[in-house]
Amino acid sequence: MTDNVSFPDAVQWAVPFFIAAILAEFLWIAVKGRGGRYETRDAVTSLIMGAGNIASGFLLGFIAYAFFMWLWQITPLNLGTSIPVIILCFVLDDFRYYWVHRFGHRIRWVWASHVNHHSSQHYNLTTALRQTWTYTFTFMMVVRAPLILLGFHPAMVLFVGGLNLIYQFWIHTEAIGKMPRWFEAVMNTPSHHRAHHGRNARYLDCNYAGVFIIWDKLFGTFVPEQDEDRVDYGLVHNIGTFNPLRVAFHEWVAIWRDATQPGLTWRERLAYCFAPPGYSHDGSRDNSVQIKAKHLVRHPEDRGTPGFEQFGTVPPNTRAERIRKL
Repeated sequence: MTDNVSFPDAVQWAVPFFIAAILAEFLWIAVKGRGGRYETRDAVTSLIMGAGNIASGFLLGFIAYAFFMWLWQITPLNLGTSIPVIILCFVLDDFRYYWVHRFGHRIRWVWASHVNHHSSQHYNLTTALRQTWTYTFTFMMVVRAPLILLGFHPAMVLFVGGLNLIYQFWIHTEAIGKMPRWFEAVMNTPSHHRAHHGRNARYLDCNYAGVFIIWDKLFGTFVPEQDEDRVDYGLVHNIGTFNPLRVAFHEWVAIWRDATQPGLTWRERLAYCFAPPGYSHDGSRDNSVQIKAKHLVRHPEDRGTPGFEQFGTVPPNTRAERIRKL
């Protein structure tokens, strides 16, 4: 099967746009006094994380590419490189991204790589560049295997993945409010992604979309940003550091410490690696579902509202009591 297919490195081409957009956002915030906030050490950490991501791609990218080319050699299918095929590949790769991103929040091994992206307590365009150095070790490259086996060339798959990341850059901002309703209904937007970055109980494990928010709506993970519940950015337990090495590796170290505790069963050791973040063998920590449940004990009026639908609706007597208090 022919391998003489090439596509440009879309992310590399977009770097000047990234720089110009960051400067424009910074000036907008400085002039208007609203639309977000920049903190020098935080922004520098994000930029270093972005540079480290590029470096890790140069050093380790051959592993994924070799795997993809092996798949390409064994598949009998070849869909070619026409415009409709590229568009189809883009949509299917975004579906792939939704699941990888969802795994990244529900499987601790994958979360260890993704957590650095959520570690900033600010939300601006530099946050988009706060990317992982350890993605190769999550083995999430296997989720792209079906695309290649279906006949999409690896170079095309990587190209549309780059376009996906470029799209996601601009949604990391507070300078843009809500987009037109039709756009918010279909596409991922700054509003939707702000909710994704929230550490509030309401916003935990929501809005995994890359480009099309329809995946979250189809699979029940969509939570709209609420005006009355302002997004609080960062981690449930913030790490409180601007050290890029700690940002990049702190969760891997934590997994090692948890899984090597004395007296654990093998099942408990594996759970510390692959159960959802917040797992503990002795119940000393809370996962996202438990955090939401405890929030509702304190705020029963939130039951049944966006982010808490799985817990049912608020009891009528509680709602009436809240109305009387208002």
